[in-house]
Amino acid sequence: MRNHCGRAVLAIALVACVGLVGTAFAQGKMPKLPKPYTFAQTGDSPGPVTFNHESHVNEGAPSCTACHPKLFKILKAGAAVDGKPITHDAMNKGQNCGTCHNGKTSFGFDDCTMCHRSQ
Repeated sequence: MRNHCGRAVLAIALVACVGLVGTAFAQGKMPKLPKPYTFAQTGDSPGPVTFNHESHVNEGAPSCTACHPKLFKILKAGAAVDGKPITHDAMNKGQNCGTCHNGKTSFGFDDCTMCHRSQ
């Protein structure tokens, strides 16, 4: 029972969030976007990766639902919807960031410095 209540609360929060974002878009205003998120750097990483919503939202045709909730959790930064870590292996299979960063829709993974940047 408790698990169902938690899911219901999450579903209501998601609907409210999408509704507020949709209202802001309909009024021609961009919603307040979350702050940039820096992923934890692993031992073999050439540098930290910071995700910034501002570089991923098209102001002319914003669509939060392109990524949320089907690819990434909306209320937990840096989390894939399946709960698994976001890895290059998954991205190379077209999952997570690799859904768009495939070398066709957006740049691929052949230049590490596009995502991994020294700070």
